[in-house]
Amino acid sequence: MKALVIGATGATGKDLVNQLLNDKDFETVDVFVRKPIDIQNNKLNVHIVNFEKPEEWKNSVTGDVAFSCLGTTLKAAGSKEAQRKVDYDYQYEFAKAAKENNVEDYILVSAYGANPKSKIFYSKMKGELEEAVKQLHFTKITIFKPGILERKDSDRVGEVLGSRIVKFANKLGLLESQKPLPTNILAKAMIKSSKIKSNGYSSIKLGNIFCFAEKSNE
Repeated sequence: MKALVIGATGATGKDLVNQLLNDKDFETVDVFVRKPIDIQNNKLNVHIVNFEKPEEWKNSVTGDVAFSCLGTTLKAAGSKEAQRKVDYDYQYEFAKAAKENNVEDYILVSAYGANPKSKIFYSKMKGELEEAVKQLHFTKITIFKPGILERKDSDRVGEVLGSRIVKFANKLGLLESQKPLPTNILAKAMIKSSKIKSNGYSSIKLGNIFCFAEKSNE
């Protein structure tokens, strides 16, 4: 299979790309990034793109399965408008290009609580992206909705603190539905889902993400 990845430089994306490159079922992995990445592999094709100009790269979005795990924080983006450009606009343009080029399988990383009617900016934005991508009518679309992610060497102070608090609560038997999810586990689950032959839409929440990853080791 040929995999397409957007968000390859983030924590989840890095784990995903490394696992795809080591997976015998994938002959080629194409990543779409703004800057060069420090990975050398014969299976890897790196497309340096300007996400502001999809007309320049959209014809390269061809393959069997597209993985979208791009995202930023409000702090890193600097404003809600800038964050929406990354978390919504860029991802939607990538999805639209994939659909136009007959990619049948689309896998999107969204967020727990995503809802287009939410009054919370982030949750609303993620929910709107989900709905927009669903309306593209891929043959198969899978949306993952993790809660708190555990990223290697994360500099997101709030995320790290939140993860520690939830882990402590988990030890007390509390907040099990909010169990922190390591990005390498999420990546395993995404790859597993790409190998399941089915049609239509699937939404996979936290508990099932762990189950998917466990099955990938069988």
